[in-house]
Amino acid sequence: MACPAESAGSAVTEKIEPPAARPRIGVHLSTAGGVFRAAERAHEIGANTFQIFSSSPRMWRQPKIAADHCAQMCELRERFDVSPLVIHASYLINVAAQSDTVWKNSIAALRGEIGRALELGAEYLVLHPGSWRGMTREAGLLRAAEAIERAMDGLAWQECDFRVLIENTAGAEFSLGSNFEQVGELVEKLRPLAPVGACLDTCHCHVAGYDIVTSNGFEDMVAQIERLIGLDTVRVWHMNDAKAPRGSKLDRHEHIGEGTIGVGAFRRVLNDPRFRHCAFVAETPVDEPGDDARNVNVLKSLVGRAASTK
Repeated sequence: MACPAESAGSAVTEKIEPPAARPRIGVHLSTAGGVFRAAERAHEIGANTFQIFSSSPRMWRQPKIAADHCAQMCELRERFDVSPLVIHASYLINVAAQSDTVWKNSIAALRGEIGRALELGAEYLVLHPGSWRGMTREAGLLRAAEAIERAMDGLAWQECDFRVLIENTAGAEFSLGSNFEQVGELVEKLRPLAPVGACLDTCHCHVAGYDIVTSNGFEDMVAQIERLIGLDTVRVWHMNDAKAPRGSKLDRHEHIGEGTIGVGAFRRVLNDPRFRHCAFVAETPVDEPGDDARNVNVLKSLVGRAASTK
């Protein structure tokens, strides 16, 4: 864990020892009933990593998380060996915004996200950089880097195993991070200022136009990731099939193996030794009870199985 909290007197005492070298596979989970409940839900469905929102993703309001809830989260994660904890930042945040009002609100919201992530002992905070509409891309990059630096200023992240992860987007015209080059540029601007990495989304890659489906296309995509971002920089893969076709720029997630990407691409990502250090987190729909567990189990079933060379 990033910065384990002090015990709050929980009755949890036994630690379950996991098998060695299991891939970290999980899903985005609800925090209903208390943020720590997500760790219990992860364990119940057989996940050994998970993602949450630490507040409503569509509200500017910044809630406080009770200290005992933070402590219980850390205790349960240690007991069940559920790691890393990934937090997804609010969708309202636009650190590249031209509007000063939106930009300042985004800095305040991001600062709250980072603070809550540190309190919960999270390893990663995934961020959509936002839109540079009304400016040049370079101006948007500089504005985003400044906003993230301001949001982190004065927070005690230096002693923690914590990173802000810049996520690639689905390829919309003014969306910062719409290709690997833009993700890499923002990461490089941030390296001297903040702990930073990247999160790549399979659906976003596909609908942005990258060929993640065929063997040759996948190798070409990984070569671009290595050249433009760096393989070690990638810490999380969002494992989402797509409802829309390649190159459509439509961000619509589908259950694993049931969309236009297909199961083979997920098998390649999961079994690629170049991404062995990564966590793999689904953000798939919940159309029926049990869908979270079903998608996790599909991903787990692909580990150790060879992908097609087509």
